[in-house]
Amino acid sequence: MLIDVHAHIWKGKYEQDKRNIVKACRLYGISRIYISGLGSQQPDEQEVKEVNAEVHQFKKEEKDLVRGYCSINPANKNCLDTLKQGIEEYGMSGMKLWVATFCDDPRVYPLIEQCIQYDVPILIHAFHKAVGQLPFESHSWNVANLARRYPEARIIMAHMAANCYTGLKPIRDLDNVWTDFSGTIIRGEDINYAKETIGAKRILYGTDMPGASPLVCMGQVEEADLTPEEKEQIFYKNAMDLFQ
Repeated sequence: MLIDVHAHIWKGKYEQDKRNIVKACRLYGISRIYISGLGSQQPDEQEVKEVNAEVHQFKKEEKDLVRGYCSINPANKNCLDTLKQGIEEYGMSGMKLWVATFCDDPRVYPLIEQCIQYDVPILIHAFHKAVGQLPFESHSWNVANLARRYPEARIIMAHMAANCYTGLKPIRDLDNVWTDFSGTIIRGEDINYAKETIGAKRILYGTDMPGASPLVCMGQVEEADLTPEEKEQIFYKNAMDLFQ
């Protein structure tokens, strides 16, 4: 069994992305996939509305396969209303924060508090680049700041923050933070390091589709020094616990 906690549909590519994601899920045996809608780095209220509506549509069309994150720009004045619509009307399973603001920006706090009330996880893009860092792209220490402020929140730090050896240290002692390795070029030894640092129970399988292959992500796990039970935890059991 496989549960993919991190995939996207991109604005303007709905039919293409939907087709590719569904095909990959059927080919590689992904039982459930959590989708967020993305477009520009600083989406206005209308764009956020459009991408969330597309995720809702995808959920309706593939109701046994697809679950959704409500994408949010915390800089938009209606962000709390957007989250309410996503969770209460669209039945989304969590909230997605990308690169519109740092994740520990005070404008994010009311959103996290609402997610705690809804009892839903938050997926946070975190990525440290040597060059080309985006202006408001969160690092692992931003995630750690937020997690310490809200220990009741359930947070997924995406991509192992791009480098597990630096990205995992800030969250090492924060049991309310999980991480996925989607969209990375990590190898088995990186998964081994993650297991030693935070434990296999806090590692999640994610692909970053449609821009990455589920097979590559499966291979990253298979290459690591993991017990059969630890592989099951990463492939689906941890996600089942996280999303309850």
